[in-house]
Order: sequence, then structure tokens, then C-alpha cells
Amino acid sequence: MNKIAIITDSSCDLPEKMVKKYHIKILPLRIIYSSKEYRDRIEISAGEVYKNLEEEIPKTSLPSPEDVKNLFKKLKEEGYTHVLGIFISSGLSGTYNMVKNFTSSYEELKIKLLDAKNLSIGLGFIVIEAAKELERTNDFSKACEKAEKGIKNSNLFFVLKTLDYLRKGGRIGVVEGTIGELLGIKPVIAVDEEGKYYSHTKVRGRKKSIEELYKIAKEKLANKKCYVAVMHGDAEKEALNLLEKIKQIDNVEETFFGQISPVLGVHTGPGLIGLGIFEV
Repeated sequence: MNKIAIITDSSCDLPEKMVKKYHIKILPLRIIYSSKEYRDRIEISAGEVYKNLEEEIPKTSLPSPEDVKNLFKKLKEEGYTHVLGIFISSGLSGTYNMVKNFTSSYEELKIKLLDAKNLSIGLGFIVIEAAKELERTNDFSKACEKAEKGIKNSNLFFVLKTLDYLRKGGRIGVVEGTIGELLGIKPVIAVDEEGKYYSHTKVRGRKKSIEELYKIAKEKLANKKCYVAVMHGDAEKEALNLLEKIKQIDNVEETFFGQISPVLGVHTGPGLIGLGIFEV
């Protein structure tokens, strides 16, 4: 009988209870300070990252080669026959390509790797869809198909208090920065089909930017049932208020809530509110 593992990375922002329920294996990205390095979600919390941002903005990096080797070695030892890996967008991180480079060393495992073209809960939704399919059928091909379809059905939008951290981290892409900031313009940032950031729309001020997320949710839910997630980066109260409003919209199949991973907090700073929508 096939024994199938699903692996992803720590940017997936899945709640720990779901990770445990579906036996999802997570490769931690790394957060690197001048004096020490931490494994994301394991050795450092989001709160610690936000607390230290004024003193030092750390760098972030891919999972360590050692962690990748150790994970695949463990999967072999535990008798796994198949591996489905779903990772943060290659347009934002080199994680997918890095793991891909290791797979040739494990020919005895049947391995399928997917670039989610997304991140945070936008990636998490895809992972969960594949995991649910495995729980139902234990069919590797069906789980892969479910994940591939999920990539097209997963949407992510977010707003920030400031664009400074995206800019400093080199992740700003085509999102406009300095001039808009001076005018109080807040872009609603989304992830395109290539897995890169773009400005979905622009509004003036924090309050209107959060209202815009609600409008996007309402529009997406008008004709389709969806899973909806509201994520935050040190902005719990505002995010909970948004979630409560969204719960009143028809076609909300299930909701998720949580704080983004420390590694994503490095690039977005405190004040992020994110909206994930997955078409069921």
C-alpha cells in the first residue's frame, strides 16, 4: 500500500491543529539576524520579529539544505513511497527550485513538486485541499490533480500599514511606493498568475483599505461557495472585525483566522491584514 507524504514550507500559515490533523510536513524558512539564525515558526515567533524590527530588520532565506536532506531521509526511513511537495511562489522565493534540486537523490521515492504561485494561506488552502483528498482516497494522482486545480482557485489580497518593509526586503515588485505613501495611498496588494505581487486597487487611508478587502470578499462570494481566511500581522483586532463582517456574507463555506508566519512578517511589518479566498 502506498504511503504518501505532503510537504510544504513554513510560509503556508496553516494552523498547527490542521498541520497535525493531516500529518503535513513543513520545511522551515530561515530568519537571519546579524548575531543569530532562526528556523521560522520553530525557533522564533511572529511577536518576537515585530518586537525587534526597530532594532534590526533581519534577512530571510530558504530552508537549510540540511533540513531538506533530513526530511527526505526521515520520509524514507518511515516507509513513505510518494511525496507531494507544494511550495511558496517561485516568483517570491527560491524554495521550490531549491527543493527540486535535491529530488534526484531520492529516486526510490515518487516525487511531485508544485509551485503554488502563491504564499501564506493562499498556499495553505492548496495544501489542505490535497491533504483532504489523500484522507479520502489515499490516491497520489488524485491528490496531485486536486492541488494543481487548487492553484487556479486560490486568491490572496492584503493591505499594509507601510510599504517600507516590502521595499527594504526587495519584494515590492510593481507595487508603487514612496509617492503613494506620502499621499496616504494604500494599495490592495494581490498575487498574480505568475505568483508575483501587483496592485489590485488603490485607496486612500487605512480604513478604506480594509473596507476594500471586504468588498473583494463580497464580490468573490456573490456566485460561488468559498473558504475564506483573514490573516494578520500584529493587527488582531482589525482583522477580527473584518472576519466577523465577512462571516455574514452568503456562500462562506468555512473561515480561517490567524497570524502570518514570522518570515512573512519580516517583509511586511506590523499592521498587515490579509484576505484569502478559495473557490470550492
